[in-house]
Amino acid sequence: MQNPFKPTAGATPPALIGRAGLLDEFEYGLQQGSGAPGLLTIITGSRGIGKTVMLTTAENIARDHGWAVISRTANPGFLARIGDDMLRLVDELGDGPPTRKITAFSAAGFGLTTQLPPERAVDWRRTGESLLRILDAKGTGLLITVDEIHAVDRTEISQLASDVQHFIRDGLPIGLIFAGLPAAVSDLLNEGVATFLRRADRINLHEAAVNEVTASYRELFSAGGASIPDELLGRAAEATAGYPFLIQLVGYYLWIEADKAGWTLSDDAVGTAIAAAERRNIQVVVESALSDLSGKDRDFLKAMSMQDGPSTASQVGQIIKSKPNVVSKYRNRLIAAGLIEIAGYGKFDFAIPGLRQYLRS
Repeated sequence: MQNPFKPTAGATPPALIGRAGLLDEFEYGLQQGSGAPGLLTIITGSRGIGKTVMLTTAENIARDHGWAVISRTANPGFLARIGDDMLRLVDELGDGPPTRKITAFSAAGFGLTTQLPPERAVDWRRTGESLLRILDAKGTGLLITVDEIHAVDRTEISQLASDVQHFIRDGLPIGLIFAGLPAAVSDLLNEGVATFLRRADRINLHEAAVNEVTASYRELFSAGGASIPDELLGRAAEATAGYPFLIQLVGYYLWIEADKAGWTLSDDAVGTAIAAAERRNIQVVVESALSDLSGKDRDFLKAMSMQDGPSTASQVGQIIKSKPNVVSKYRNRLIAAGLIEIAGYGKFDFAIPGLRQYLRS
């Protein structure tokens, strides 16, 4: 049996631990069509908490219901690329002559690969309306998902939301799901289209319960023929802190260790797997998150790492010798970057597992 764990950003894991029912309203909306509340959804959570996985899951559900899907990451210019995706679907699904060479087509997911003429300009809203009317006539609709909305200028996000609102008012079958860091979503809701977006369903992702992680490990390793004591599975689950990316990493390296030992695990082997997972988490998540920070940002985080738990502004201010307004400025910057989060009244803490330990080392 192949290793079932998928410790890659956005890869669909073998089980969505602690996520049961979160997309039920969305799936119901697919059955109801235009204007159903679940078709407008915003997914938020810290880095590595599983936002992209939830988007992928929603896309698969939509395809299972016969909907066309356009999936984009919020890089500069993404709105024009969505328009291009729409145009190519119109060309394939409509009655008019093709305007480009179709090099690949997957009917189940409306997935196309095309050679796009560079001179072709897209009238975004008109193209979208044409596509939606074609899909509506076929008894289906279009889902657009946009990941990492914290990484792009708000103008394009606002324009997309405005156009989707226009389509919904016309009774056209469209769904829109955004995913991003909590601070970015809060900023977005303060934009000019806030009235429309505030009606969106909000899915705020959090860590899974450790006992659910243990149960998932038990089921997956048992299916693979491994005999592992519950206390060792529990130790491995505790090391993940319920953090989805670490759940996959620890499981992945546990599987490797079990394979080496004839599908049994010792305490030492579990320790080896946990250590390997923590190193990988540092490389992939922690160091990546810190790469663009200023020296002052790092000083702030290092001051936080001196505490064993949540920090207060006064504690950090004393360590970095800064006034309250400066501390507030950098705290807000780091919250927006998804590195820290509010942890009760007047307190904040690290949002990424392993970050405190990394800064202390």
